[in-house]
Amino acid sequence: MKRLRLLVASLVVGLVAIAGMAQEALAAPVDELIASAKKEGAIGIYASSTLTPEGAQKLGEAFNKKYGLNIKLNYNPGDSYTRDVGKVVGLAAAGVAPEWDLMVVHDAGHATLWLRKVHKPFDYAKLGVDPRAIQYDNGTVILANQFVLPAYNRQILPPQDVPKKWEDLLDPKWKGGKLAMSTATHHLARLATAWGEKKATEYVKALAKQTPMLGTLATITTRLQLGEVLLAVTLTDSFVHRAKVTGAPIVFAEGLEPVISPAYNAAVLKGAHHPNAGHLLAAFLTTPEAQEIWEKYNGQTSAFVPGTTAHKYAQGKKVLYMNQDQAEMVDRLTREYGKLLGFEK
Repeated sequence: MKRLRLLVASLVVGLVAIAGMAQEALAAPVDELIASAKKEGAIGIYASSTLTPEGAQKLGEAFNKKYGLNIKLNYNPGDSYTRDVGKVVGLAAAGVAPEWDLMVVHDAGHATLWLRKVHKPFDYAKLGVDPRAIQYDNGTVILANQFVLPAYNRQILPPQDVPKKWEDLLDPKWKGGKLAMSTATHHLARLATAWGEKKATEYVKALAKQTPMLGTLATITTRLQLGEVLLAVTLTDSFVHRAKVTGAPIVFAEGLEPVISPAYNAAVLKGAHHPNAGHLLAAFLTTPEAQEIWEKYNGQTSAFVPGTTAHKYAQGKKVLYMNQDQAEMVDRLTREYGKLLGFEK
């Protein structure tokens, strides 16, 4: 019995020592990055307009508090990821530095940047980031998951007309501008990861024949609220969250599957003026402090962290998560579907 107690005690001491060494191993790279970020003194971050200037300010305050910094966070709100990812690609091709250091967009946008080698990779695992959250060859960090479904104005659309499956959007009753489709054509491209490319492309061609009204996600949300369109082909939960907060009657067509789930990824761009602050902020976005702020203003958390709102929502549902191996197909189909729907001539 005495030997057993000694063995257990030895194991406990060993585990504590290992944990201590692990903490020391993590502390060194973090401390080095903090010192480098302090010298840079600022960071430009691009993120959804749903974050709001107030949310960005809270994020900056929490970031500075955690690492003992006084970094000035310059927030660049975006309402069209497709347009702004294209802008970054164009600047990189011309050898011009990006307008912001850290870009937070969906994984399809980062697929485009990754394929064109616009990321500045970093070993985020050394900062304690969960390896499952590190994507695109160490170029990005997943901080939250979106959920995407058709959406409607519950004060206008009768319950019997709410779609129950994706194919319901092809009903002739939606022709003539009653549907709206956003510039986020990567939403539809993701259906190919579940349906196959042939079926997904046939679906988009049929959808184009419905002559949907085209616009950004923000524009479509406004038109739904005004009753100018009856149904959005896809809308992200960030806009549904904002509607709930403001009392607007915009809701998802719940029960429809598969549920599309783009991931928000943060990445430092090649040529960034403040790369060290950018890498540190990317890692910070996976912490509990940042997750709480992101959920408050964007309504999203990570679906891979047990106990979060996103994790709970995904349970029991067929959810489409895109992996790196599917990125090239989704990127190609995103552009192809944009042309089919009329965004490009």
